Amino acid sequence: MNFVRVFLVGLLVSFLGSLPLGTLNIAAMQIAIGQGIQSAMLFSLGSLLAEMIYVRLSLVAMDWVRKQKLLLKLLDWLTVLIVTALSLSSFYTAAQSEPAPNPVLALSMPKVVLGFLMSALNPVQIPFWFGWSAVLFSRKIIVPDRVQYYFYILGIGSGTFLGNCVFIFGGQYVAYRIENNQQLLNWIIGGVFAGTALLQLYKILRKKDTFQQIEEKATRS
Repeated sequence: MNFVRVFLVGLLVSFLGSLPLGTLNIAAMQIAIGQGIQSAMLFSLGSLLAEMIYVRLSLVAMDWVRKQKLLLKLLDWLTVLIVTALSLSSFYTAAQSEPAPNPVLALSMPKVVLGFLMSALNPVQIPFWFGWSAVLFSRKIIVPDRVQYYFYILGIGSGTFLGNCVFIFGGQYVAYRIENNQQLLNWIIGGVFAGTALLQLYKILRKKDTFQQIEEKATRS
């Protein structure tokens, strides 16, 4: 019964954490609109695989992760560059007279690989899962047990996939409703990416980057 509870906790936390606008769920939505639901699903599977790996690290190797200050800062800057590129390519797509896919999201690589790489280079989820894992350990909802870890991670993967499905199918619905004005949707998506990039840059400059967030959560736990 504990395994079921751990699975459901992981699913709920991950699902709710996937609902706020972010780089990956907006990218999945844009892929669904421009390239179809199957491509978006494959992208989501790749992204949740990287997330599950990060969660596994947060459970057993966070002390090592906390020491990788240079790596975490590099990932923060890579996130800014990637999201900026997504923003510019969305604006470029919106400016075209004929509907066209986002050049970045249309790169000639399997969508599973693209999703994995974008998720792996997105360090925002590291402090999120570090904090939640610390809380669940302190409340003894999760105990150091390999089987429990598997159920927890499986629940997280399921929750992330369901959260992405909200954007994938929601994006398809929105695209259908505004079929004659998809440029507007691309302008909006580009604006969301631009806002995300500026927020990430602000955190870095204010020294509220991934490394600092992990240190703060470690101190509290």
